[in-house]
Amino acid sequence: MMSFDHQYQQALRQIMEEGIDIPNPWSGRVTRMVPGLTLRVDVGESFPLLTLRKIPLKLFIAEQIWFLMGENKPDWLRAYTKIWDDFLEEDGTIKAAYGYRWRHHFGRDQIHALIEHLSENPHSRHAVVVAWDPSDDGLAVDTKKNLPCPYTFTVNIAGGRLHLHNIIRSNDMILGCPHDVAGFALLQCILSQKLGVEPGIYTHSISNAHIYDNHFDAAREIMNRTHEHPPIQCRVPDTSYERALTGDTQLVDELFFHLKNQYQPLGPIKDLKITVNVY
Repeated sequence: MMSFDHQYQQALRQIMEEGIDIPNPWSGRVTRMVPGLTLRVDVGESFPLLTLRKIPLKLFIAEQIWFLMGENKPDWLRAYTKIWDDFLEEDGTIKAAYGYRWRHHFGRDQIHALIEHLSENPHSRHAVVVAWDPSDDGLAVDTKKNLPCPYTFTVNIAGGRLHLHNIIRSNDMILGCPHDVAGFALLQCILSQKLGVEPGIYTHSISNAHIYDNHFDAAREIMNRTHEHPPIQCRVPDTSYERALTGDTQLVDELFFHLKNQYQPLGPIKDLKITVNVY
């Protein structure tokens, strides 16, 4: 199996066999969790697309481009998915929209600053992008419908390759984790292309890695699957970064067909329900 498939399967096994069952008051469900779980893949060797079940490609591609657009309204994204509509506030915005937080919320465009900084200082250890706002996120003072799960990432260039370390406070391992890994690995590829280097190691560190009780059967099925799949390469088109900033829908199609032509997953698992928390 590909490295990501193997690591993901082992993570599910660890949670199911060693995890702690915790009631989730915001969803009314029980989660089985382990603290401090990390997945680490070399994106240059193979793009981390889960092949043990089919995942929707256009969803994570379009979502990542929407993040780079810096929007906090999901109007553009609705052509591909309506999953963010559950988190709309009364004013029609999503208060914790990652891209908006990256590019506008803290009084600076962190993505643009990251590009400029690493262009001038490629060996810097200061390339940190944050989505979590400590002034009103969490700690029992928040009234928003959603809080950032991937709340910060760091970028390092070493050995002519760009390495991205993503830190996630909470990850639904059945639906959220494969989606997030593919999405942020795509971001890594776009940033690499912009900065003229190859993509390197993607690290996905989760503080609370959990499986909802209504996904236990799906987890067991995935744990018992095996699939030999050739490596998947992600080569983003030239100027993908600039095109993403403008919400270029043709870029979504180009990335989709590029990955789709290589993607031969096992069949989907039916009736997987997204669990929506109050926050």
